[in-house]
Amino acid sequence: MPKLPDVSGRETRRALERLGFLFKRQSGSHVILRRGNRGCVVPMHREISRGTLKGILAGVRVEGFLEAL
Repeated sequence: MPKLPDVSGRETRRALERLGFLFKRQSGSHVILRRGNRGCVVPMHREISRGTLKGILAGVRVEGFLEAL
């Protein structure tokens, strides 16, 4: 598994939308995206910690995410 880069919430949201996730709603500083039955919450922070990013990417191939960045 490749090392995850430091990314912002905006970059993460854009990459996930390229992978087929759709914007559902926003609650404060957190954006909720959905793809089929899968949903994920992306904090719109300047930098997302790697542990949080791993949780967001559960069920998404890391290689595909890196290509979508």
